[in-house]
Amino acid sequence: MAQEADRLGYSVVWAAEAYGSDTVSMLAWIAGQTERIDIGSAVLQIPARTPAMTAMTAATLDTLSGSRFRLGLGVSGPQVSEGWHGVKFAKPLARTREYVDIVTMALRRDRVQYDGEHYQLPLPGGAGKAIKLGFHPPRTEIPIYLAAVGPKNLELAGEIADGWLAIFFAPDAADDQLRHIAAGRAKHGQGLAGFDIAPSVPVVVGDDVAACADVVRWYAALYIGGMGSREQNFYNQLAVRMGYAEAAAKVQDLYLNKQVAEAAEAVPQEFIERTSIIGTKKQITKRIREYAAAGVGTLSISPYVGDLQSGIDTLRVVAEAYEDAGVAR
Repeated sequence: MAQEADRLGYSVVWAAEAYGSDTVSMLAWIAGQTERIDIGSAVLQIPARTPAMTAMTAATLDTLSGSRFRLGLGVSGPQVSEGWHGVKFAKPLARTREYVDIVTMALRRDRVQYDGEHYQLPLPGGAGKAIKLGFHPPRTEIPIYLAAVGPKNLELAGEIADGWLAIFFAPDAADDQLRHIAAGRAKHGQGLAGFDIAPSVPVVVGDDVAACADVVRWYAALYIGGMGSREQNFYNQLAVRMGYAEAAAKVQDLYLNKQVAEAAEAVPQEFIERTSIIGTKKQITKRIREYAAAGVGTLSISPYVGDLQSGIDTLRVVAEAYEDAGVAR
């Protein structure tokens, strides 16, 4: 898939991690099998690595790939952070701010000295000393993206990052989210120009829009209903802010009651159509224009397919639709 995307002129291939395969191994392998396409982490989990380790990894991947790496970061959620990594989820915004500070400091090859609430380097009263990155990477600044859902996290992304990794991004509701990004950018006297809006968007090609939507339902139900607890599910809260409070509650109740098929059926068709790209090539072309008009810079498509050939076919259809759309690169 990555090699075909590279051949077709796609800009970046992203790899994710939760509690299965890790991002770094995947991206290192893909970098060695491709030539031009960027490789991006969407995301490296903040609780999984020290900021210094992330800086080392980013510098290494960027070097090995020929300056093709994009560093996407995210705090994950309480269940994974505390249950899998053993790291308290408290104060995720402050932790993210400090984490990015240290990563950027290390990538510049500064001696890392930091006195924060969550990170202190070197540790006080010990044998540690301030150290700088031990090799010269080709870039001392690597594009940093934050995965953000809530208003305060969106503002933080605008303030400290170069891009935003979005989920369930609806072009017709973009202004409500982008105003928070803009508030963060304004703290440095900047506008949205130069900041990369990069939503991950499910794609299903077909003549029957309803049938295409059914392929996406399980994914939407998992996030709205089961990605987190009843008390703390960021994606459920996003659906509520988008106007689907009643449906979001129903999907969550069904999912947490282990009625997964019923939860998928309860996801509104309208929600799927607003946050996905589904249908014929003509419909896909129209949607690409809508995303571009909403300020999207990197439209990250996720082909929802059952086999490799269907995935490659989807990449080709979307590439053709992109050319037909005539949006600026």
